[in-house]
Amino acid sequence: MQGEFIPLWLGIDIGGTKLALALGDEQGRLLAQRRRPARTTPNPEHDLAEIADEARALCSEAGVSLSDLSGVGVAAPGPLDPVSGDLLNPPNLPGWKRVPIRRLLEAQLGLPVRVENDANAAALAEWRFGAGRGAQHVVYLTMSTGVGAGLVLGGRLYTGKLAAAGEVGHAPIVWDGEPCACGGRGCLEAYVGGAAWTRRLARSTPTTSRVAALAGTPEQARPEHVLAAAREGDAFALAELARYNDHLARGITNLVFLLAPEVVILGTIPSAAGEELCLGPVREQVLARVWPVLARELRIVASGLGPRLPFLAGICAGIEATLP
Repeated sequence: MQGEFIPLWLGIDIGGTKLALALGDEQGRLLAQRRRPARTTPNPEHDLAEIADEARALCSEAGVSLSDLSGVGVAAPGPLDPVSGDLLNPPNLPGWKRVPIRRLLEAQLGLPVRVENDANAAALAEWRFGAGRGAQHVVYLTMSTGVGAGLVLGGRLYTGKLAAAGEVGHAPIVWDGEPCACGGRGCLEAYVGGAAWTRRLARSTPTTSRVAALAGTPEQARPEHVLAAAREGDAFALAELARYNDHLARGITNLVFLLAPEVVILGTIPSAAGEELCLGPVREQVLARVWPVLARELRIVASGLGPRLPFLAGICAGIEATLP
């Protein structure tokens, strides 16, 4: 069975709320995987040593030696330097300042490590194996703790100057609007990022709403409670989703005018919300505002990989490092 998966890659996805590790091949087949809640601390060297231990355990469970692997791909929230493999004080990993992920993991695992922005890695995975397969111009929006865009343009990953392209979550859509974790105000992430939405819900959820009932208290309300309550017709939840969809559509409209993609793929919260609550209303707003030539054949869709995405994102970051 091992021969079917050679060359094998170890993929690691480090998120603000979760850690995902997987062994897989260049056809998108997964040999082994594990996922757990994130528990990053102000001591990233300790955290990465723990992740390396888990990677060795995953290989052992799968009957694979580290020496059998072609390399390691790491998907992590930006900003980061993919050349040095250093993480540069990401807003959604508090305590991680300038962290040399590549150097630390290469020392721990004895393998070449490629570190890539999580949105870029997810875009590569969706382009290779998911909803963007067959397209040349793909935008993937990661919309979990924060918001970022991965761009595959002309069939290649586009990272821009200092690998900083795609930080659409920190492009302001409301001048002097809500404060954002990056220090700015009015950023897209401040309106549709999961962490920002959770903070908003804690201060704005009515005690009489179905959202509060599902959460236990208004202070414990989260986006998943809004989605569940909206499906039951709760007025507050439906109003929150309408607000969310409006801001998301503004961000996507700007991206369509700027990049003229064939496909815009929405991850996490919009994918969980589905067609009726989110994808349909957002698509309708965007298509009504962009030029017909840009709207023609434009697809705005949910992730095609679902729960497999974080596992394949890390693997695709590793595969990308081998391309000319």
